[in-house]
Amino acid sequence: KATRVDLIFGSNSELRAIAEVYGSYNAEEKFVNDFVAAWDKVMKLDRFDLIYQ
Repeated sequence: KATRVDLIFGSNSELRAIAEVYGSYNAEEKFVNDFVAAWDKVMKLDRFDLIYQ
């Protein structure tokens, strides 16, 4: 019996592809780097005092 998670990953090819990239054997460093970059971007979104180049 398929769960809701199984159905989501089965029907959404983009989500499945992302999960396969981050779930692969040697993807820990990529996941950490991407997470840190995304976290940094989110934390700076409301910082209007920063100068972006």
